[in-house]
Amino acid sequence: MADHIAGDPRTRDRIPTVVVDGVHITYTVNGAKSAPGRGAATAALSRLLSRRRDPDGGGRKVHAVKGVSFTAYKGEAIGLIGSNGSGKSTLLKAIAGLQPTAKGRVYTHGQPSLLGVNAALMGDLTGERNVILGGLAMGMTREEVRERYEEIVEFSGINEKDDFISLPMRTYSSGMGARLRFSIAAAKNHDVLLIDEALATGDAKFQRRSQERIAELREQAGTVFLVSHSNGAITQTCDRALWLESGTLRMDGPAAEVVAAYEAFTRKK
Repeated sequence: MADHIAGDPRTRDRIPTVVVDGVHITYTVNGAKSAPGRGAATAALSRLLSRRRDPDGGGRKVHAVKGVSFTAYKGEAIGLIGSNGSGKSTLLKAIAGLQPTAKGRVYTHGQPSLLGVNAALMGDLTGERNVILGGLAMGMTREEVRERYEEIVEFSGINEKDDFISLPMRTYSSGMGARLRFSIAAAKNHDVLLIDEALATGDAKFQRRSQERIAELREQAGTVFLVSHSNGAITQTCDRALWLESGTLRMDGPAAEVVAAYEAFTRKK
């Protein structure tokens, strides 16, 4: 963490937007399995009775994040990398205020906005209605949504071949839905924008547009966090990276250096 420690002259005059201080995150995974042939209602009743016998639900405790600390500053784009299950998405949820910490604290400037590939839009509503509702949920006024509607749809690229924006979201592919979610979120400036895997979807053209938009958000004094399994997306989009492994922060520094260290680590496994 040499490049971002307290007192470093390169960060002394910069404005912190997120401070993660010794954060531990635990949660319980219900490991109960239903017997063969049992219906959903029977399985749910079994879990309920199990919880009455065991208040903890008989589940397995997972220590997902272990003592992570760092400070993020205005204008930074920070990539989170690491193996599956290393705690990246869980940490993003904690920064967004959606996941409680077992120990330690998260301090943020302004309201962080979490954009995940699985962010809930309404499948039975059209893309058009979801743009409106999504924009309002991101804190835009109705007038702002109207002004930016065409830009959002064009950015997503979902209407390039057919009029998909007038169809229910449930008819979209996962990639189309993810592109529309990113486009809605990116239409608004954010103090802190948290992106979980959105750039892994779409073609090279959309990924290029996404990277350009993230650069604009940074220039407008925002902070962007990006979780991605694409090391290329991290090095092209971010100037700094955090490497999480088994819930611990292994390395924090320039994106290219952290990605190189992580790739060397994975080759040895």
